[in-house]
Amino acid sequence: MSATPNSLNAKPETVRVISTPSGTLETWSPSAGKETIDLLNELKLPDQESRDRLLEEALAILQRCVAPDVASGSKTGLAVGYVQSGKTMSFTIVTALARDNGYPIVIVIGGISIPLFTQSEERLEKDLRLKVRPDRKWKYLSNPGIAQRQSIESSLAEWKDPTVPFSEKQTVLITVMKNHTHLNNLNKLLEKLNLNQVPVLVIDDEADQAGLNAGVNKGQQTTTYRRLIKMRSLLKNHSFLQYTATPQAPLLINLIDVLSPNFTQVLTPGKDYTGGKNFFGGNMELVRIIPTSDIPPRNGSLPEPPQSLQYAMMLFYLGVASAYAQGELKGNRSMMVHPSQKTLPHAEYVNWVRKTQKLFLDTLQLSPGDPDRADLVADFSEAYKDLQATVVDLPDFDTLLKKLARAIRATLITEVNSKHKDGTPQVKWKNDYSHILVGGQAMDRGFTVEGLTITYMPRGLGTRTADTIQQRARFFGYKQDYVGYCRVFVENDTRDAFRAYVTHEEDIRSRLTDHSNTNKPLSEWKRAFFLDPGLKPTRKSVLDLAYLQDDYSDDWFEPDSPHDNPEAVVSNRVVVKEFLAKLTLVDDEGHKDRTPIQRHKVVRNVPLKETMEQLLAQLRVTRLSDSQRFTGIMLQIERFLDDNPEATSTIYHISGGIERERAVDAQGKIPTLFQGPHPDKKGAIYPGDRNIRDVRELTIQIHNLRIKEGDDEYPGVPAIAVWVPAAMSNPWLSQNQGGTNKV
Repeated sequence: MSATPNSLNAKPETVRVISTPSGTLETWSPSAGKETIDLLNELKLPDQESRDRLLEEALAILQRCVAPDVASGSKTGLAVGYVQSGKTMSFTIVTALARDNGYPIVIVIGGISIPLFTQSEERLEKDLRLKVRPDRKWKYLSNPGIAQRQSIESSLAEWKDPTVPFSEKQTVLITVMKNHTHLNNLNKLLEKLNLNQVPVLVIDDEADQAGLNAGVNKGQQTTTYRRLIKMRSLLKNHSFLQYTATPQAPLLINLIDVLSPNFTQVLTPGKDYTGGKNFFGGNMELVRIIPTSDIPPRNGSLPEPPQSLQYAMMLFYLGVASAYAQGELKGNRSMMVHPSQKTLPHAEYVNWVRKTQKLFLDTLQLSPGDPDRADLVADFSEAYKDLQATVVDLPDFDTLLKKLARAIRATLITEVNSKHKDGTPQVKWKNDYSHILVGGQAMDRGFTVEGLTITYMPRGLGTRTADTIQQRARFFGYKQDYVGYCRVFVENDTRDAFRAYVTHEEDIRSRLTDHSNTNKPLSEWKRAFFLDPGLKPTRKSVLDLAYLQDDYSDDWFEPDSPHDNPEAVVSNRVVVKEFLAKLTLVDDEGHKDRTPIQRHKVVRNVPLKETMEQLLAQLRVTRLSDSQRFTGIMLQIERFLDDNPEATSTIYHISGGIERERAVDAQGKIPTLFQGPHPDKKGAIYPGDRNIRDVRELTIQIHNLRIKEGDDEYPGVPAIAVWVPAAMSNPWLSQNQGGTNKV
């Protein structure tokens, strides 16, 4: 399949569909042309490695999209970055690649607020040089409607005209706010266009926000979701790319949802990126705890500015003074005060910040011998020691003290509040070097704070959803050059949540990367990953399938329904037989009066890796209640093996393989797999199955059951029980998307 230079999809290179094995994603071979190369040159990336990586990942994304010379089709991709890591740069390069490879239309769905939308627009305009370039390769339309029909039709006609050189064809670049009204206007425009055999690339920035269907549990569709589905129905050949730093919601929505992704690409940050691992890994030297006494009561306020807020401002002003002292006034220095999303606390914190700024400035202007000034200088000296511990080239304190009044006086304080009488204020970064921003939700997801060094966040975890908490981390970003000046002030619970999120984030990125490398559809990716039990992955309103969160620690996994699927039973018999055949089992020790059912075979010190690969990984677990829990155990074992590759396990063949009879309840579940102690609860003769284990290491019990369900009997059913010691504790989430779950 190829495109000729004068076809609708004409471009300098040919499009070639790569032959793909059955069960893998169909790909094609895009190439970087002049537009992409010029963009990479414009970005002035720090090194060739960064340039190569960005291009490689952008090509990997586009090659899994619908090829531009395919008559019809659609795909959904998920690009996963870190917070503040350069996702916009990635999709800008993908946009340029789309131009080079013959896409006549690219649609970028931007933020849900005017500041975020404007921020995205300005970045695209700057990187693609839309306002300064001499050519007309791009026709840029912002929030278009019917009035732009003729303009777009003329560009599409150029793509079909064999006499128009490729370099003169215009790619229509549309940016649209993620707002149902603007999306509806765009849909009305698209309805009027002839889009047959017109390849379209759609990019949804912050895709986990607003666009997903928050009415799914009520059998309804939210308005913005309906608009997106309508848009996709109007595009005959298109790919829908979801960009986000928090992929939990897109990954956990139902696979039959139109917005469920078919493929994923994990984005690699640049060398200078500082994220969760930098701030909340290790000894957390950049994190400070806000005392409970400094948090305003739920329905009240504090009589004066909290001491921790004043201290945070001292650290910030010293950092600004350092920049003045060293003559390094490029870019910006900023502090973010991020209280409750409610607007009333914003006003209170703005008042405190202004009051503290004035107090500092007035006091520094007192005579050197004044005791109030001396006390304030001593306090700044303590803050200086804090910075000195992490900043290598920090000027001496006396030098900073001379610049301190200017640093304080020149800092602009802005309340970033969506309910401001004039709308959310636009921060004019070029006008002032140093800023203190105070706000809530308006400074969450997608909002970029230039040169952010100090974050003061006296807000709780709220609904404790992991993706929402992570999106508050505006303090992540490319800060390696000045990370020593950075400090994050949070409550204890928030600190612990961010620390737990680091483990979760690295785990989910690793699993997505491994799956992406197989080139299999994302529908085959196991929805299971580590997540602290105190956090929910995302808002439940967008999920119509349940998930399970748990953590096995000094506890047993015992299957509810090992007989659920006859084919699985047959398969599991073979797996157990082959596994046992490789082992040398002996009689276990015990009281001489035990019955035959209470006498087992055992083998110790079996490499846990072999148990995992040759037994557990081969089992078919079909009942939902079993498979979700079993998947979680597999995660725990897998992680433990990463750190302890030489670990061993103990295997018991219960009753030496003699068939035990078990009945099931009305739900088809075995109420009690384990036999109890004998002759009484003290278990003088037999301690009970639950105590047949090695408390130090993972223990497997292999049971052979005859299961009775009414008049039906299921003989020879293998049932595998697993004892997980506390050393393997690691909380997880597991979701079954339907069907047999082979773990």
